[in-house]
Amino acid sequence: MAQTEVAIIGSGFAGLCMGIKLRQAGCENFVILEKADELGGTWRDNTYPGCACDIPSYLYSFSFEQNPRWTRMFAPWDEILEYLKHCAAKYGIADKIRYGAEVTEAAYDDATGQWIVTINGSETLETQSLVGGVGNLHQPKVPDLAGLDSFTGTSFHSSQWNHDHDLTGRRVAVIGTGASAIQFVPRVAEQAAHLDLYQRTAPWITPKPDRGIGPLERGLHARFPAGQRAIRDAIFWGLEARGLGFAGSPKLMKGLELQAKRHLRKQVTDPVLRAKLTPDYQIGCKRILLSNDYYPALARPDVDLITTPITRVTPTGVTTADGVERECDTIVLGTGFEVSGNLTRIGILGRDGTDLADTWKRNGIGAHLGITVAGYPNLFLLVGPNTALGHSSMVFMIEAQVRYVMQALHLLRSRNATSVEVREEAQEQFVDSVQNDLDDTVWQAGCNSWYLDAQGRNSTIWPDFTFTYWRRTRRLNPADFVLTH
Repeated sequence: MAQTEVAIIGSGFAGLCMGIKLRQAGCENFVILEKADELGGTWRDNTYPGCACDIPSYLYSFSFEQNPRWTRMFAPWDEILEYLKHCAAKYGIADKIRYGAEVTEAAYDDATGQWIVTINGSETLETQSLVGGVGNLHQPKVPDLAGLDSFTGTSFHSSQWNHDHDLTGRRVAVIGTGASAIQFVPRVAEQAAHLDLYQRTAPWITPKPDRGIGPLERGLHARFPAGQRAIRDAIFWGLEARGLGFAGSPKLMKGLELQAKRHLRKQVTDPVLRAKLTPDYQIGCKRILLSNDYYPALARPDVDLITTPITRVTPTGVTTADGVERECDTIVLGTGFEVSGNLTRIGILGRDGTDLADTWKRNGIGAHLGITVAGYPNLFLLVGPNTALGHSSMVFMIEAQVRYVMQALHLLRSRNATSVEVREEAQEQFVDSVQNDLDDTVWQAGCNSWYLDAQGRNSTIWPDFTFTYWRRTRRLNPADFVLTH
């Protein structure tokens, strides 16, 4: 059985950041386990037309590795993937990534204080510490639609885009109107002979302040990184100001709502279509989307927006509750990702063989600072429960979490301990405080968002400013943990 000090699951932003910080700290005995044949996580998997970040690219990078090569204010997927490859090469961790290594189970051994990690269902790896950097946006959410498997045309999820299928002249049905759909729908509309877009809930959309970043500007960034950092800092604090409405009083979101409604009025002149596209819930309750070309695409004569619920998919089309069947030869599912159960698809067995999925089903999804879970020694989660954001960059949160994990690993080594485990009371206090903070925020405004788990509890969002999370994770408190020797 192979042995290592730290095993990291996933090679997206989280996994790579963890690997970089381990190597910088002088730790060489670690491995990054990646199920695919290439690094990148979300930005490897999502290659649909128009795919790009919805956070300004200046902020969507590691603080220790600015990228002067961005060509747009909102970077396309391929530039982000290239940036991650650059980071892996520059910081010397590319050789630490093991590809084609899907973790199927991880079980903690009380006797040895080690995690036994099962790879591809058969091979095992023994590690003292296990870091989960699996991310939220990679497991496609396929809707439970009657007859979907009977469709005789071509169908695929947006995160598994079929680039061999030419959409030119096709009759295309797109199901879903979330963050991915508003990016690819305008591109599909340009190609297809006809597009039917099936909408369950209208999203709030604000203008996207995107622009190109030319060679001169990129050259200045490369030569004067302090200037690029100043822009990055300004963007960070600008987005934090929006957090006042999210984490503070929902009344403060009124200005953003007026901006979104003005954007809709300006781009959609047809009152009937505009009514269909007007959300009926508090802005911010679901993720606010950015687009300049989504509404114009829906105003095209060869695009129909359907708001009547789908009852079934037939071999040749989609039938709605009014009995109308609309024929199509291609179905694209823009239905997002499985988020709330994402961390428990891998069997994670803690003390006494208790599965993390069962623990969370019994007690509710939660972790201390979204990172450590009582009963699961030496397990560290990145982008864990209640650490996702609705207003800023997850890369900032990931760096804060990695810094905290590094302190936990230092505590483990400096005290010559076998394991470090968060105290249950510390975890409960944190989880309760987060749930209390979520009360009276926009995220509790009654809409059915992907932020909610199966019990209707928001176990996804961090209900405060990102700098408060940074402050809370800045210094690990040893009193929150139990050390085993």
